[in-house]
Amino acid sequence: MSTSAPVLNAVAPAAANPSEWRLPVEGMTCASCVRRVENALAKVPGVHDVAVNLATEQATLYVDNGAALAAAAKAVADAGYDVPRDEVVLDIADMTCASCVGRVERALRAVPGVQDAQVNLATERATVAVLRGTADAATLADAVTRAGYGAKPVVDEAAAGVGTAQPRVDFWSGPWPVAISAALSVPLVAPMVLEWFGVHVMLPGWLQWLLATPVQFVCGWRFYKAGYKAVRAGAGNMDLLVALGTSAAYALSIWQMFDAEPGAMPHLYFESAAVVITLVRLGKWLEVRAKRQTADAIRALAALRPDTARVRRGGVEQSVALAEVRVGDEIVVRPGERIPVDAEVVEGISHADESMLTGESLPVPKQPGDRLTGGAINFEGLLVARTVAVGAETVLARIIRMVEHAQAAKAPIQRMVDQVSAVFVPVVLGIALATLLGWGVIAGDWSQALLNAVAVLVIACPCALGLATPTAIMAGTGAGARAGILIKDAEALEIAHRVSVVAFDKTGTLTVGKPEVVALHAVDGDDAALLAKLGALQSGSEHPLARAVLALASERGVATPVASDVRALPGRGIAGVVGGQALQLGSEGLRAELGADAGTLQADAERLRGEGRTVSWLVDPAQRTVLGLVAFGDALKPGAVAAIARLREAGIRTVMLTGDNAGAAARVAQMLGLDDVQAEVLPQDKAARVTALRRGGEAVVAMVGDGINDAPALAAADVGIAMSTGTDVAMHAAGITLMRGDPALVADALAVSHRTVRKIRQNLFWAFIYNVIGIPLAVAGLLNPVVAGAAMAFSSVSVVGNALLLRRWHPLAGAQAKEGQ
Repeated sequence: MSTSAPVLNAVAPAAANPSEWRLPVEGMTCASCVRRVENALAKVPGVHDVAVNLATEQATLYVDNGAALAAAAKAVADAGYDVPRDEVVLDIADMTCASCVGRVERALRAVPGVQDAQVNLATERATVAVLRGTADAATLADAVTRAGYGAKPVVDEAAAGVGTAQPRVDFWSGPWPVAISAALSVPLVAPMVLEWFGVHVMLPGWLQWLLATPVQFVCGWRFYKAGYKAVRAGAGNMDLLVALGTSAAYALSIWQMFDAEPGAMPHLYFESAAVVITLVRLGKWLEVRAKRQTADAIRALAALRPDTARVRRGGVEQSVALAEVRVGDEIVVRPGERIPVDAEVVEGISHADESMLTGESLPVPKQPGDRLTGGAINFEGLLVARTVAVGAETVLARIIRMVEHAQAAKAPIQRMVDQVSAVFVPVVLGIALATLLGWGVIAGDWSQALLNAVAVLVIACPCALGLATPTAIMAGTGAGARAGILIKDAEALEIAHRVSVVAFDKTGTLTVGKPEVVALHAVDGDDAALLAKLGALQSGSEHPLARAVLALASERGVATPVASDVRALPGRGIAGVVGGQALQLGSEGLRAELGADAGTLQADAERLRGEGRTVSWLVDPAQRTVLGLVAFGDALKPGAVAAIARLREAGIRTVMLTGDNAGAAARVAQMLGLDDVQAEVLPQDKAARVTALRRGGEAVVAMVGDGINDAPALAAADVGIAMSTGTDVAMHAAGITLMRGDPALVADALAVSHRTVRKIRQNLFWAFIYNVIGIPLAVAGLLNPVVAGAAMAFSSVSVVGNALLLRRWHPLAGAQAKEGQ
């Protein structure tokens, strides 16, 4: 990133001397593109002296402020080009509540070049999207520091094998300050407890002061420190409320001691201040412990990676650090060992336990040519495998990144919480001041007025608000990850429970995706010659139907000649020249388009389609004659029928979108019990069909697919669900990835969304209800500060504890699989 660009104030007025910035621009191909970008930037208010260089793919411009820089990036995008963004992750220290989260986000978003900033109170991390070449990690960390918090960049822990961040636990955030504070507070509270039993004991004022002072200024120092930073930044937070409330009670007690008549025992409130600090510290300690448990699933995944690997080099086995393994190295995995990296078996036969990655409890057989996933356990056989991915590119590292990304992101429902927290502390301070003045002026009892104001400050803690959503998302994504459901998008997690229509791709999603040739008919009766021509056309293709043809040719020992001028016919088939003869292979639509008569094969074709087979025709386009047909069959996945049944029981409509012919699609739909089927859908039309489903009755649509051609449809749906058995492109476009190719996990993904959203709503209810009930009681003088402190501490603990109940969730698909064993 550029370090020469100065840091500007995003809200500053137009500068007398605009500052220079260089932005990379992607997508330019010619001088016309350069002119288009320059014109777009020149129209942005606050942007001056624009120069775009095609060779360096950079735009040099002078801007008045950060707002103009952001507008410039948008203008480039509107012109059809892109300014690439980087993602910077920071560890944030000293946050305590939702108000802190809002202040850190505002500080980060004020840095020029920052497009978005999301701060997670539960993980104590900030995820910042910045325009490449503008703000670097050091600049962002400095902005957070100026806002009163600590910040440091996060390394790529998933690649390094460290795992997700954990809430910090040092001496002052651990149990010892709580224990010390409690030990000093007990003697202060004891006389009150004994009073209930008719025993009158009163500690001397000087002794109460001696016990309360260390609690107030040693154990409670963190509240003063964080509260001061908040005031210095012109904001407020939970620490400020606690510091003000307890200081008021402490100061009132000292004033009462010196103002009392000689020999009289004044009414002191040292115990209120001490117990409030003790309870708040206890609540924060319990909260940290609970937050650590919300990240258990990711830490468990990170722990799957061993520290070393056994590598065979030059015929000699040696143990090396995992970071020293390179792609192409041969690794040796003995029985009972964890597989260190992603690799392909070259020697040996065994089984692997991949349950922590896929949620599948049954061992997976492994033999030469099969893929091994780092983190799985090798069972009974010795395996030698060639490394295909290491570090950040392994499946395990990608899983960790996906789930951490979801846990760092904010669900849409959090926006309401952010709006509330932005004004929460100032409103509470206003209510506390009104309570003090109201009781002091009307009742004339300033001591009681101060206590009531202290109760308002203490009960109105925004901690629970800040934790309500992120802890539930962390627990929900963790529960999903353990079941083989990877949720990389917090918005998808929140939306999924409202899905009313699920659209499925067919091949590889509802069916096994490994079709076989079930019929081969040549017009002239020479099936071997027909198979040779089919194999020639398909020899360079990775399409599942092509692999089926080539497998049959290999099985029958039929040699395939070399084809020339081979080209794809999108959505229809393939064309090429074999032995000097132009040929086309494709669907019924292609045959009809060419005007080729099926002749005697028409009856066979209709019968095969009636059986749910996919029929392809080999046609000579020049002669408009059919040379033969080939039919393919693809078995349903074992859990497909049960998966559709579960969705229908939940009142969800099921639709299949497939490029297959209408007869084969209808047959599969009938076997599965689908509500609707749309056949012969071209790949480029799938996204439009999904959009049509969304518009019809304003339905919330989920799309389930696994292929490259499904990616646009996955992106067009409200919720995209990809099978990990498919392509990386599909998984990138989807918000949810199923680590097993089991369609029954679709219902489980919707179920975990439902549970998580329910927990979010419950948490927000509890977070608000304490304040809705507690603040009026405190204003009315019906809430003792000690009780307010206990309620405030319990609110945070109850919110986190409620979220942790999500760890009890288990997928029904896994349970059904076990019952069927």
